[in-house]
Amino acid sequence: MAATENALTLHNDISMELPELPPNQGLEAFKDIVFGSVAGMIGKVIEYPFDTVKVRLQSQPDHLPLRYNGPLDCFRQSFQAEGFRGLYRGISAPMAGAAVENSCLFFSYRVVQDILRSTYYSPMEPLPLNALVFCGAASGSITSLALTPIELIKCKMQVPSETPGVRAPGPLKLIVSVFHQDGILGFWRGQLGTLIRETGGGAAWFGGYEGVCALFRNSQKSPSTLEPLEAETAALPLYQQMLAGAAAGISYNFLFYPADTIKSRLQTEDINNTSLTKRQTFGSAARAVWNQQGIRGLYRGCGITCARSAPSSAFIFTVFEGLRSYF
Repeated sequence: MAATENALTLHNDISMELPELPPNQGLEAFKDIVFGSVAGMIGKVIEYPFDTVKVRLQSQPDHLPLRYNGPLDCFRQSFQAEGFRGLYRGISAPMAGAAVENSCLFFSYRVVQDILRSTYYSPMEPLPLNALVFCGAASGSITSLALTPIELIKCKMQVPSETPGVRAPGPLKLIVSVFHQDGILGFWRGQLGTLIRETGGGAAWFGGYEGVCALFRNSQKSPSTLEPLEAETAALPLYQQMLAGAAAGISYNFLFYPADTIKSRLQTEDINNTSLTKRQTFGSAARAVWNQQGIRGLYRGCGITCARSAPSSAFIFTVFEGLRSYF
C-alpha cells in the first residue's frame, strides 16, 4: 500500500513538472510569410514609380553626359517617352521581389529573436534595442541571397535602351540572357552591394522602427498592468505605427544608399554598352562613380528614394502589424 502511494506521488510530481508545449511555430512562420508578402506588395505598388526614377538616375553611364538633371527631369522625360505605364515597366519582378523580401525579413527577424531569447535572454523579457538591431542585420543578410537575382532582372527592365526602335526585353528573355552570358552565378551579380545594403539596412529598418515605437511607448504616462513582454509588443495607435514605419524607411535608404547605387551600376552596365568585354567589380564601380561625380554621385537619387520609402515603409509595417493582430 505504501509503495502504491509513493508511486502515485512520484507520478503526480513528474506530471506537474512537465514543460508547457511550445507555440505553433509552423503557424507563426506561415503568418510571417503571408502577411509579409501582402504588406511588401502593397508597399511596392506605392513606391515603384519612384524606384524606377531612382534606378535610372543611378545607372547613367560614366562615358556619356548625364541624361537626367535630377529626379523631376527624369520623371518628366520618362513620362513623355513612355507614359505613366512606363514608370511601372518591369513591376512583375519587383512585385515578386517585394513578396520574397518582406516575407524573408519578417520571418527571419522573428526566428533570430526566438534564438536569442532561448539562448541569452529570458523568454518573458523584451529584447534590448541593440539585440533587435542585430536581429534586423541578420534578417537582412539572409534576405539578400534571395533578393539579388530578382533585383538584377528588375534593374535591367527599368533602364531604357538608348538604341532607337529596340523593344525592351521582358523578364523571361532577360533571365535566359543572363544565364546564357554568365551562367547561374550571373544572377548574383551585385551580391556584395545587396549584402551591404540589406545587412546594414535591415539593422536600420527594424532598429529604427523598434526605436521609435519604444519612444512612443515610453512617452505614455498611464501605468501599464501588462507583463514586460506584452507591454513591449502592445499595439500602438495607427498614426504612431505609421510614423515609426516612415522613420524606418528613411533610415534604411539613407544610411546605405551608396551600396545600392554601386549595385545598380553593376547590374545595368551592359544594357547600353554591348561591346563590354570586362565587367567592373564592386570596388572599380565605386571608384568610377567617385571619380566622376564624388559623393554626390553615390547619393544620386537618394532624395526621391527617401521620399518614397517613408510612405511605403509606413504602409508595410502598418499592414503587417494589422494583419498579425487581427489573425
